Amino acid sequence: MEDLELFKEKHIKYIESLDKKQQDYEYWLSEHLRLNGVYWGLTALCILDAKETFNREDVINFVKSCWDDRTGGFAAFPRHDAHLLGTLSGIQILAIYDALDALTEEQVAKCVEFIKGNQLQDGSFQGDRFGEVDTRFTYNALSALSILGKLTPEVVDPAVQFILRCYNFDGGFGLSPGAESHAAMAFTCVGALAIVNRLGDLSSEQIDNIAWWLCERQVPEGGLNGRPSKLPDVCYSWWVLSTLAIIGRLSYIDFDKLKGFILRSQDSKSGGISDRPGNEVDVFHTVFGLAGLSLMGFYDLVSIDPVYCMPYTVTSKFRKYPY
Repeated sequence: MEDLELFKEKHIKYIESLDKKQQDYEYWLSEHLRLNGVYWGLTALCILDAKETFNREDVINFVKSCWDDRTGGFAAFPRHDAHLLGTLSGIQILAIYDALDALTEEQVAKCVEFIKGNQLQDGSFQGDRFGEVDTRFTYNALSALSILGKLTPEVVDPAVQFILRCYNFDGGFGLSPGAESHAAMAFTCVGALAIVNRLGDLSSEQIDNIAWWLCERQVPEGGLNGRPSKLPDVCYSWWVLSTLAIIGRLSYIDFDKLKGFILRSQDSKSGGISDRPGNEVDVFHTVFGLAGLSLMGFYDLVSIDPVYCMPYTVTSKFRKYPY
């Protein structure tokens, strides 16, 4: 095994630098992902035990500025429309800072109404009023409601039935019933079932099939891909490993080979992790590369909850099943 190291301090400085690039064109092109990006960066810092790198009050104030009072929920950036993706990220950030009380009771009620209002008759969720549907949004909705302590059977039961219809014969899950299996959708479906304590709705045979389909995502280079015949990508270090962790099959992956792939994808000069060795780094792949290393137990990183993608120290406060 080649002698590689994790550049912790460089990754911290890279994440810290991201909001100081407001003169860059790319900064404004990514406006639609800004709140998600803050969550990715903050979670990466948590894994590195460097949460204090961000100014807590500044981050909380930014989250509050993304509140969409017209519909409830959070947008990706101030004056944008609320979306389930932004709503979960906003709630996760507040939870990490133990600041959910920054939301008034009226805002919480309006947020819950926004989330529930995007559930469709078949149990699925659209991301917002424009109608895009996939299992990411089911996970977003159930995770956000769980953190807020607002899960109810009338939301959960049809959502679970929709998720089960997304399971495929090969052991994977699609973004909708009949869609191609994809590793990220395996996480959104299995993770959502774990949140609502419904993993038991999957048979032992299905669990075995899920585990085998996921372990086959590891390629000779050591990395993991999202679908058969695709290139490996560092982000699947999270989507695949988290799902295997939830169903108790982490040992199906060769940890040393995957660790090597993640470490070779680092920028040794400026920090950050890319999708694969030699490519440009970004905060998305940085957090999920670090999360993968955390799940595998390397480098004494802060332990990440495979269900919620937040530190256990955060999720222990709400990780319960309210009915």
